[in-house]
Amino acid sequence: MTGHTIANDDNVYPRTRTLLLKDSYPYYLANKPVAANTDLPVANKYTAQVAARVAVADAGVIDRAIAFGVDAVAPCRAMPAFSRAAVLNHVVDRMRERFEELAYALCVEAGKPIRDARGEVTRGIDTFRLAAEEATRIYGEYAPLDISPRAQGYESVTKRVPIGLCSFISPFNFPINLAAHKIAPAIACGCPWVLKPASRTPIGALILGEILAETDLPPGAFSILPCSREGADLFTTDERFKLLSFTGSPEVGWALKAKAGKKPVVLELGGNAACIVDRDVDQDYAVQRTIIGAFYQSGQSCIGVQRVIIHEAIYEEFKSKLAAAASKLIAGDPLNEETFLGPMITEDDAKRMEAWVNEAVARGAKVVCGGKRDGAFYEATFVENVPADADLSCKEAFGPVATLQPFNTFSGACDRVNDSVFGLQAGVFTRDIHNAFYAWNHLDVGGVVINDVPSFRVDSMPYGGVKDSGLGREGIRYAIDDMTELRLLVLNRIGSAVR
Repeated sequence: MTGHTIANDDNVYPRTRTLLLKDSYPYYLANKPVAANTDLPVANKYTAQVAARVAVADAGVIDRAIAFGVDAVAPCRAMPAFSRAAVLNHVVDRMRERFEELAYALCVEAGKPIRDARGEVTRGIDTFRLAAEEATRIYGEYAPLDISPRAQGYESVTKRVPIGLCSFISPFNFPINLAAHKIAPAIACGCPWVLKPASRTPIGALILGEILAETDLPPGAFSILPCSREGADLFTTDERFKLLSFTGSPEVGWALKAKAGKKPVVLELGGNAACIVDRDVDQDYAVQRTIIGAFYQSGQSCIGVQRVIIHEAIYEEFKSKLAAAASKLIAGDPLNEETFLGPMITEDDAKRMEAWVNEAVARGAKVVCGGKRDGAFYEATFVENVPADADLSCKEAFGPVATLQPFNTFSGACDRVNDSVFGLQAGVFTRDIHNAFYAWNHLDVGGVVINDVPSFRVDSMPYGGVKDSGLGREGIRYAIDDMTELRLLVLNRIGSAVR
């Protein structure tokens, strides 16, 4: 990890040091564990050694899971709200009890630094807790219909009903919380589901399956099936699914949508998120937050800071502060409490990051700090003067690299943010309320975060993007809207008048 401090192994958290993964994990078919095989090796992303083996489902198993899920539609729909909430609260309680085990699994299978892993488990608990609350407040609406004489005496009410069996595909970078953002709202509103977790990081989702198997969900209400991408076609094409929710790369997401048929599709895809730093900001605070936004989880976040657009009056000073802060980040064993930068998910991803930086430099860019690879590790890197059409600028980096560029007018900075095929979230550091509202009104993104980085997310808020960044919104209440359909009741009071 050239150029960064390396964490001391003596600082491994004592409880974490003694934890171990199981040798193997089953998949879950119709609520039950099935130890069919151990065909999927899951690597420790720091040591590159096999940490555990996981059962893999084939097309026949996926077909059976769908059939079981169809049978579970009616009993899931019939579950009263308090029963659905009880299931979700059970998950909350068990996640708290198994907190360090879950964090350790994330640390090993995803290479996520242990402090960040605990943060994800905490967020996962929040997500299930929110879903338990929302399960009891899925409301309808009353509407009068007497807009003209012909409708005199007519009234209407609406309610939301579960859409049916849902297909979920979750990514590697947040194996617990991004799975939770799909399965928790489905349970809350009464939809059965089948989940394909990422093959590189399936263990967190399978532990959730172990917890859910302890509950009173109807038989067939859930299946969690690690499988190959080639073998997972039914998750997209099978018409028995009434919704597909996918989180992952834009290339894969849009291809799945094209194959999904009539079912609604929710896509939470990638981005090259930008952060504007105005001239009037508290620089030290903005630096601290930008460093976290750019390099948290080695930049492997779809809302990680990839483009930093800084007012020209403070550009040189702010750049120097960013470089100084980045150079102090500690890289090394994710289990070490001091580690900030863990490995990227694979060495090939780190090599891609290296190639993109080298390509930008060959076209005139300058590395401000970092820029070196060591196996699956890539240094925290800032690069300036990057051509707008270089991969490092216009594509999703998904690594610990961010570009720097100056601006002289706030509207021009917003135009640069919008000069992208993506539109997930944007951050704006400013003390000018007019600039804050200008950004909110003009940035073509799903969310604008004022005085923080685009990486900021609370699990109750509507989260999603526009353009190539996706369709629909996550966040429990908003996901429930996608997983339910509006059903109308019209009442003719005149025709049913009491005589």
